Amino acid sequence: MGTPDGGPSRLTVLAGPTAVGKGTVSADVRERYPQVWLSVSATTRPPRPGEVDGVHYHFVDEARFDEMAAAGDLLEWAVVHGRHRYGTPRGPVEGALAQGRAALLEIDLQGARQVRRSMPQARFVFLAPPSWEELVRRLVGRGTEDAAERERRLATARTELAAEEEFDVTVVNADVRQAGDDLVSSMGLTPRGASSAPRPGR
Repeated sequence: MGTPDGGPSRLTVLAGPTAVGKGTVSADVRERYPQVWLSVSATTRPPRPGEVDGVHYHFVDEARFDEMAAAGDLLEWAVVHGRHRYGTPRGPVEGALAQGRAALLEIDLQGARQVRRSMPQARFVFLAPPSWEELVRRLVGRGTEDAAERERRLATARTELAAEEEFDVTVVNADVRQAGDDLVSSMGLTPRGASSAPRPGR
């Protein structure tokens, strides 16, 4: 099945280590590639400054998240960094694919593994930092976590980076617009000026 503009409707799953910029790259794709349908995750964590409910995430309390999980309404869900839960509402994803949309799911590594078990035909893209030092700089520079939380996230990131070989394609996020173009290219769509192609997963 193809999209209305002739592109593929296969689900693409984008994952990578904490602070690598998954949300920023997804937002760039949302802005510049309206033909791509982006899933909005549900989470039990509070909004960060500037985040809008229903746009960046569906912010729900623990009780509502429990209801969604128990009813099978989540394609995947996980506890991230040992604290808050994140999950992907199943209905909107299945609806977008049924309509022939090019669908993008931006999630954490645990969620990507769950989706691989339930939808192995999906395309799995790993978003990597240019270097470990740059990943640390981004995490510290974000300023949204305290020292203890940063240490938890860095420990998680070390493990997450080692999972790159599980993915079909790797996109390096050295430049947001280039990474967005590379991601769209990996989805089988025509980028708006990508100068390089994403490299196969190792």
